[in-house]
Amino acid sequence: MPATDKSDRTMTSVTAQEALDFHSQGRPGKLEISPTKPMATQRDLSLAYSPGVAVPVKAIAEDPATAYDYTSRGNMVAVISNGTAILGLGNLGALASKPVMEGKSVLFKRFADVDSIDLEVDTENVDEFVNCVRFLGPSFGGINLEDIKAPDCFIIEQRLREVMDIPVFHDDQHGTAIIAAAGLINALTLTGRDFKTTKLVCNGAGAAAIACVELIKAMGFNPENVILCDTKGVIYKGRTEGMNQWKSAHAVETDRRTLAEALEGSDVFFGLSAKGALSADMVRSMAARPIIFAMANPDPEITPEEVAQIRDDAIVATGRSDYPNQVNNVLGFPYIFRGALDVRASTINDAMKIAAAEALANLAKEDVPDDVAAAYQGNRPRFGPQYIIPVPFDPRLISAIPMAVAKAAMESGVARKPIEDINAYGQQLSARRDPIASTLQRIYERVRRQPKRIVFAEGEEVQMMRSAIAYANQQLGTAILLGREEQMRETAEQEGIDLDRPGIQIVNARLSKRVAAYTDYLYARLQRKGYLYRDVQRLINNDRNHFAASMVALGDADGMVTGLTRNYSTALEDVRRCIDAKPGHRVIGVTIALCRGRTVLVADTAVHDMPTAEELADIAEEAAGLAKRLGYMPRVAMLAYSTFGHPSGERSERVREAVKILDKRRVDFEYDGEMAADVALNHRVMEQYPFCRLSGTANVLVMPAFHSASISTKMLQELGGSTVIGPLLVGLDKSVQIASMSAKDSDLVNMAAIAAYNAGT
Repeated sequence: MPATDKSDRTMTSVTAQEALDFHSQGRPGKLEISPTKPMATQRDLSLAYSPGVAVPVKAIAEDPATAYDYTSRGNMVAVISNGTAILGLGNLGALASKPVMEGKSVLFKRFADVDSIDLEVDTENVDEFVNCVRFLGPSFGGINLEDIKAPDCFIIEQRLREVMDIPVFHDDQHGTAIIAAAGLINALTLTGRDFKTTKLVCNGAGAAAIACVELIKAMGFNPENVILCDTKGVIYKGRTEGMNQWKSAHAVETDRRTLAEALEGSDVFFGLSAKGALSADMVRSMAARPIIFAMANPDPEITPEEVAQIRDDAIVATGRSDYPNQVNNVLGFPYIFRGALDVRASTINDAMKIAAAEALANLAKEDVPDDVAAAYQGNRPRFGPQYIIPVPFDPRLISAIPMAVAKAAMESGVARKPIEDINAYGQQLSARRDPIASTLQRIYERVRRQPKRIVFAEGEEVQMMRSAIAYANQQLGTAILLGREEQMRETAEQEGIDLDRPGIQIVNARLSKRVAAYTDYLYARLQRKGYLYRDVQRLINNDRNHFAASMVALGDADGMVTGLTRNYSTALEDVRRCIDAKPGHRVIGVTIALCRGRTVLVADTAVHDMPTAEELADIAEEAAGLAKRLGYMPRVAMLAYSTFGHPSGERSERVREAVKILDKRRVDFEYDGEMAADVALNHRVMEQYPFCRLSGTANVLVMPAFHSASISTKMLQELGGSTVIGPLLVGLDKSVQIASMSAKDSDLVNMAAIAAYNAGT
């Protein structure tokens, strides 16, 4: 099937050990349960459980519909499998499917804020499976079936839809069909075709292929113009070999018997089969401006490069993320369930599927927003042969698709809770986005389009090696490991790390031909600051931060990451000896804090101990600039212990003066202060100050001093369940990031990606 939430990378780019480490590090697995109500006092417990819980119990007994009001049912989807068709791995059993099902659940939450739990049912008996799921029905608002072999998946889905009053959706079938249909709509538009006269051949007769054929017929394709093929050839009327009722439903009157014969003069190829199934001769035999959706995964039936060698008029889509026009199920299932749940739909019908496909197609035709364009390094994608399907990190998906699905559910009569104000619903959907996940994804995608050379300064450290390999594997650029090669390879062998792979470069500072150039460069900077030439030689030869920073300064690398073996301030001193601030800028540290879907940038968390009013104003400008580069419209709150003059104090006066300085500079972002943190972050509290200039809660917090910034972000991380990234180093003339000494592999990769991202801005 096409690329979905499941990995489309082969084990040549992600090692087995890396995959195992990812799933086992910290708390094993990818999911945890988090309460949504406070559990801090005895009263909280009394309300949450006995005796308070009896009240909603009685209410639900009297009116079952109120379960959506008093429990999580209305935002809960079960991802269910028996493991009989896991990825491309086959029948490995229910338990082996759990990592995949957990991953699916994570994507539900990440993309559409749908809570999800995975259930692995240990039976291959259809009756047992159906009964297990149907009797669990009251727990959930929807059922997502996954990785179940055909034809069992058809039977199971149909029977569950008959006996359950909540949406039951087999994503392997319908998710693929919806995304492929969206791309097909646009491909037909670009080639001047219509649904009624276009001839389509689908190779593969499994769950996804049959669902694709059924959906395009429901959208208007002439059944006689659709030929379905399997490993035995064309499925024609009268064929008996290898047939079942689902294939027979799509048999056609034709004298063509092979895939090659079926494709002669055809307009569209849908491939849901195997690598190499579509040959060059078959492509040549297709009609002018052919549409080729080679969706086998991980390797398509034919690659876009192979098609381009044969003809220059084809539109090609695949299931892979490294080619344009990816048929990716993550564009569908989270948002389809989001819309279905929000109107309490009793099912997901054809009208809702078609609405989702049309909404996706329409989205690809619209102008691409800045935060999507940013991922393309200025090459803004536009509707055309290379862009017929939206990309997964398009922020508009969360509103466009659920809205279309919800409307279709209401119009087709399956919505039990119609939405009165659809525009307000769209705004609510947009607020559900997880900003940091989108931000990091945009950063990674942008760097992949313009890969960078990043120096991992402490290359002999195991974490640096692993993160460098991950950086290279994710196609972000070249990872330069700095250190003694012999020592590095000895450590790598002990840890089972393979350094002999594409994208990894090892540099030994003492053996480098660039030592003299770096020494001369650094001596010119430090000779009037008490350093002799031999002092500088020792720094270059013996200190990797100085060597790495000089590499970046002289253009031998695009950026660097360090910090594992020295505290932040020491590492920053090393770097500052080699690299100046960007002209007109101030060097600061900015921490990104993420908590329950909110993203806040906190500054300065690394450099200025007790900033003056002028420095506070500079910090505000630098932090706002970073926010813009990350795709946010900055709303800057200048924080203090007081709010707009009460209580008064000397430290608050500095903050008030900083606001006046910003007034004089006429900066192009929202700011105000001084204000306490609750005013900045709580719109209800902010409303008590109607004169406040901020149009909404702040997303950039300028702290009055380094100690308050450091304490608050670390408390958030340890007590508030927040994700904290940084401090990110901002304002240097070259791109450098300093990780914390406790950084994990994933933290280092994020810092390296950010260094690469900043190197391109």
